Amino acid sequence: MAYIPPAEVAEAAARALDVRAAQTPSNRAGTPVGIARAVQLAQRRPVSIDTIQRMISFFARHEVDKQADSWKDPTSKARQAWGLWGGDPGRAWANRIWREYARGRP
Repeated sequence: MAYIPPAEVAEAAARALDVRAAQTPSNRAGTPVGIARAVQLAQRRPVSIDTIQRMISFFARHEVDKQADSWKDPTSKARQAWGLWGGDPGRAWANRIWREYARGRP
């Protein structure tokens, strides 16, 4: 089963790609996996349940980044990376999909 990212997730990923592209190379965030995820989400390409799990793991690991002073800067590497994975809408969507999947409702 694959899941199509909603528009708000696609928009968050696209914004993060734009922010990243506007940065100097030394201030660009994102691993190759994170950048590929952003492209996938921005293009609203289907996402597998395995990818949903990876998104949930990413957001869980990086939730602590929101406590840093740099979080206030939308161009910070932490904010860029968060956005590449769909930002807050991506987190909410992935969690919702996972809950439904766990209940046996794909």
